[in-house]
Amino acid sequence: MAANAHEAKMAHPRMAAGALFFDDTGRILMVEPTYKDYWEIPGGYVETGESPLRAAIREVQEELGITPPLGRLLAVDWAPSEAEGDKVLYLFDGGRLTSEQLAGVTLQPDELRSYAFLAPDEIPDRTIPRLARRILAAAEARDEAVPVYLEHGQKPGNEAA
Repeated sequence: MAANAHEAKMAHPRMAAGALFFDDTGRILMVEPTYKDYWEIPGGYVETGESPLRAAIREVQEELGITPPLGRLLAVDWAPSEAEGDKVLYLFDGGRLTSEQLAGVTLQPDELRSYAFLAPDEIPDRTIPRLARRILAAAEARDEAVPVYLEHGQKPGNEAA
């Protein structure tokens, strides 16, 4: 009985992973889903037995039709939602896409309407606030030596200190 009570208290978060891709001017690639009223980044949910990195690679291939190498982890965001419960989101550095890679982009037609490179100051107008915060924090983390930890797209304060 004690093991079941302990198990019931443990979090079982959904996980998702995505990639940030950049152009020569530092703009960030975003995609326009057919099933949402805001823009996203390439990515999606991690499947059972799959690592976040493998999920990001798979989702980029499925959504964009390309398989560029993904770099290091930029951000981890604890972002639960009322509709989906606990969620942990991983963002990886996709680096700068070359003209050859961009020429190979084939959007998944049942999921994506379009894509565009957006300047950082355009991102909050195209997506929900916590995703905009997550994207911008991850983009800033490209210049840091370590990934950034976020909660709802923001660096947490030191409330416990």
